[in-house]
Amino acid sequence: MALELYNKKGHICVSFSDLVTGEAVQVNQFLVVDNGHAAIIDPGGELTYSRLYMALGKYVSVKGLDYIIASHQDPDIVASLNRWMVGTNCKAVVPELWERFIPHFTTPGRTKDRLISIPDQGMNLQLGNIGLKAIPAHFLHAEGNFQFYDPISRILFSGDMGANLATGNLDKPFRKIDEAIPFMEGFHRRYMNSRKVCQLWANMVRQLDIEWMVPQHGRPFRGKKLVHQFLDWISALDCGTDLMTQDNYRLP
Repeated sequence: MALELYNKKGHICVSFSDLVTGEAVQVNQFLVVDNGHAAIIDPGGELTYSRLYMALGKYVSVKGLDYIIASHQDPDIVASLNRWMVGTNCKAVVPELWERFIPHFTTPGRTKDRLISIPDQGMNLQLGNIGLKAIPAHFLHAEGNFQFYDPISRILFSGDMGANLATGNLDKPFRKIDEAIPFMEGFHRRYMNSRKVCQLWANMVRQLDIEWMVPQHGRPFRGKKLVHQFLDWISALDCGTDLMTQDNYRLP
């Protein structure tokens, strides 16, 4: 299903949530369009490529896609990169830390002169008339990890932060934090690095004006109040290395 998060005056943001079937983990893919220029955020792997390519045709000329953007290096993020390099004229925007790893998803030479690296401090990526913000999310959960903020729609594409394992109503935003916690607490305790890193991230994100927080897995979060409830929740959550003891490191 395609959920239009925003569509006004030539600026469009769309989430695709049902392109994976079978045993693989559910993932969302995102399209951002401004005045005819388009980027896909976290396009996914081979399981999503064909259906996503077809779905995009409603909104853009896919061959002329400007960017494929990868928040980090996981296969559910960008394993389809070679297909996009062949099927479009796009450039790939990837974290600098993973610049030498991500070409392993492609045939030799395919990414030559077509990679744009995101430095650790983040950057503003020109897309049409806007600067799409790549903001640091290191160790949440990948070492070199980024999220993306659209200043027009005020959407934070939050990657694995806020990811939830909801199995239905994927186009229905959460409205209350208590509704979301059962679907996301276990995931965040395992995949987020530590409470310290979550707090540093939350301090940064509080400076943004956010109407939607849309993670890579599960249902979106809508409304400033809910987003700030999430930031309070994640800032207080023991996770990752906070939970490790010697019992987790024993010889089998």
